[in-house]
Amino acid sequence: MNEGPDRIAVLPVLPSLDIDETLAFYRDALGFTEIVYRAADYLVLRRDDMELHFWRTQDATLCQNSSVYLRGGGIGALHAEYREKGVERLSNMEVRPWNMEEFYIHDPHGNLLRFGRVPQPRD
Repeated sequence: MNEGPDRIAVLPVLPSLDIDETLAFYRDALGFTEIVYRAADYLVLRRDDMELHFWRTQDATLCQNSSVYLRGGGIGALHAEYREKGVERLSNMEVRPWNMEEFYIHDPHGNLLRFGRVPQPRD
């Protein structure tokens, strides 16, 4: 992760009903292979410059009402990778009314992952 002495990173902390299941999904399906920290009630995963934190809860409604927005230039490649891998609950990539090109994934517990970028020019 690109960290400098004056850089501030905003990192999401999502709820998880089962830390082991969360790890398996994000590692195997989404490629977050670097385990920064793992405990029974907390997990930190990293893929390139993306880092996600998870905390253990027993309240499924927290997961079903939580989301994170990941924005950047590599979003198109991620969508192609996830489509090729057959990631479940992967939406199409499309330009939304707010002029962002996005795709969505729900994790096994209901957290919504929203990936977006500024729309790319079409030939």
